[in-house]
Amino acid sequence: MKPVRLLLLAGTGEARELARELAAIPEVAAIASLAGATRQPLDLDLPTRVGGFGGRAGFEAFLKAERIAAVLDATHPFADRISRRTADVCRARGLPCLQLLRPPWTPAPGDRWTCVDHEGAAAEHIPEGATVFLATGPQHLERFANLSGRRLICRRIDPPRAPFPLPGGEYLVDRPPFTVADEIALMRKRGIDWLVTRNSGGQGSRPKLEAARMLGLPVLMISRPAPPPGVTPVESVEKALAWVRSLCNARAELP
Repeated sequence: MKPVRLLLLAGTGEARELARELAAIPEVAAIASLAGATRQPLDLDLPTRVGGFGGRAGFEAFLKAERIAAVLDATHPFADRISRRTADVCRARGLPCLQLLRPPWTPAPGDRWTCVDHEGAAAEHIPEGATVFLATGPQHLERFANLSGRRLICRRIDPPRAPFPLPGGEYLVDRPPFTVADEIALMRKRGIDWLVTRNSGGQGSRPKLEAARMLGLPVLMISRPAPPPGVTPVESVEKALAWVRSLCNARAELP
């Protein structure tokens, strides 16, 4: 029996776990794909391509050329454009497709969260003169353009190739993981008044929320987009692997 050719859309800690597990399943021949947002991503345990597909047509051509039989979407919870395209193309081609979407964060006692639907709402809640820690990554900083009169600090992994795109802003270059103590020290040193983050979920990015709680800082929490229409995500690596094994079992039962 030929192995199931599977495409893993990666970019999260869960995707790294999946890559490690998939590499150990002989019935699966998996390829990982990274969007290329980080210049030096951590190595995966699978053959890996880096960069965009060139739109829908390029994605479809890749699936055909690589004879992909199933797609496992383990991209970032805010990579909604990729997830929607993936679900749509797989539906049209009749390919099994699953999205792994880790659970969102929920506030704990002592948290001071203000939840908004988009970045443009930040100015409605953050007063002028505040020092703001934008823990949202460097993409789409233009969406915070209405935060004039605030000092903005954005953390990123790669050194910037261009100046900060907004007045009163600066980059902080550092690579995770960060502990709660690290985040407390950073917020105190920089005099942070507000934390802005996206509701990505997961444990890796949670220390900044715990630090904000311990310091009594308000958090502007950007709600995540809804999953693609008709898609029911799973929330754990274990459930995603069970889905992959079910594909292998179904193939083994074919005459």
